Amino acid sequence: MTATMTLPRRQFLVGGASLAALALAGCSTTGNTRQAIADTKIAVPQQYLDMYAAQPLERFPIPAADISRLDPQFWRQEVADPTGEQPGTVVVDTGNRFLYVVAENGRAMRYGVGIGRDGFAWSGRAKIQYKREWPTWTPPSEMIARQPELEQYRRGMVPSLINPLGARALYLFQNGEDTLYRLHGNGDVNSIGKAVSSGCVRLLQQDVIDLYNRVPAGSPVLVV
Repeated sequence: MTATMTLPRRQFLVGGASLAALALAGCSTTGNTRQAIADTKIAVPQQYLDMYAAQPLERFPIPAADISRLDPQFWRQEVADPTGEQPGTVVVDTGNRFLYVVAENGRAMRYGVGIGRDGFAWSGRAKIQYKREWPTWTPPSEMIARQPELEQYRRGMVPSLINPLGARALYLFQNGEDTLYRLHGNGDVNSIGKAVSSGCVRLLQQDVIDLYNRVPAGSPVLVV
């Protein structure tokens, strides 16, 4: 299950604007991400049904993800690495809505993601400073100012299936400072492949757990 990578490789080799310069992040969905779903669902091979099956042993049991509603290019899969980055690097291709973990021998694990809406776009190099299972979500003051209904979460929203950070979060820092951007979980299949969040990169719950287990704290991140 591979898809042709349309982004020229050289675009992975140039840095973008500073992450820290765009401190408007909040990892919250804004606007309606639901779209009409085709009457005929995609037939999903058993290996992918197993990959996105329910995870009842999690702290908050995670239901199966209905990936029959998702373009197969966004299912987790090993592909030829298009990035040219060193093994262990996490690369987010915002244009094509993919996240790669670069492996050895010219290979990479690829995940489908949802990204920030226009106006919250960001790019550059950072690193995963630390990771959390079932994290607390705390919206930044800038987001609360835009969305006063979030005032109740100023001191943090407790972990749950409806917490915007989902089952896992990986926290991106640049030059020792928190960028306020996260790689995090999400239960909404319809948000994958879309630009809908306030800056953060979201993966399906099953995918963010796989990513969390695959990359250690300190791993380099490139967003293009």
